[in-house]
Amino acid sequence: MSTVGNTTDAAATIAAPSAPAAAGKPGTSEAQDRFLKLLVTQLKNQDPLNPMDNAQITSQMAQISTVSGIDKLNTTLRELAAGFSASQSLQATAMIGRSVLASGSGLQLRNGTAAGGVELPQAADRVVVSIRDGSGQVLHKIDLGPQAAGVLGFQWDGVTDSGASAVPGSYSFAVEAVQGGNKIDATALALGLVSGVTQGKDGVALKVNGMGSVALSDVKQVM
Repeated sequence: MSTVGNTTDAAATIAAPSAPAAAGKPGTSEAQDRFLKLLVTQLKNQDPLNPMDNAQITSQMAQISTVSGIDKLNTTLRELAAGFSASQSLQATAMIGRSVLASGSGLQLRNGTAAGGVELPQAADRVVVSIRDGSGQVLHKIDLGPQAAGVLGFQWDGVTDSGASAVPGSYSFAVEAVQGGNKIDATALALGLVSGVTQGKDGVALKVNGMGSVALSDVKQVM
């Protein structure tokens, strides 16, 4: 009696690339059908003197069940992710018209005031903000003193160290923080007004004036 090749991996066979599934028929259902047809064919054509091992059949059935379960789990996760993303977009619209602090070193001086922020991974004995002009020259330093870990804000009244008033416009700043004589990797946070919300393949992002597109996950504080 003829035999049908090596019967050790029917589940692997159904997992190999094949023609597209029939219209409207889920891929997992098609894979199960092909697996069962292959298994039945193997059983019909097996060598009576060397039949398939029951453990082998059970193992292959377990494999197709695992493939089916993983596919259903992936589908569920995709649906949950889509729902979560839509929920995030809806929540993010409430931030339009509000100011946020996010990673950045830009500083906008308007009406005699400018504001920014700092994120500290740990407490610091001293935090100093250096405000610079377009050429990188330090115009003014703000000593914030000792600060606890977390996010803190600061304001600049536009007055330079020389006593002159800076012209309105764009500036930048850098942060220096130390703890016990050791430098801390503090993060500069720019302040911007949220003007819109976008949703793309990378998730929900905010349109922030002066900062462009900012991922929702990068927002450190809403004001």
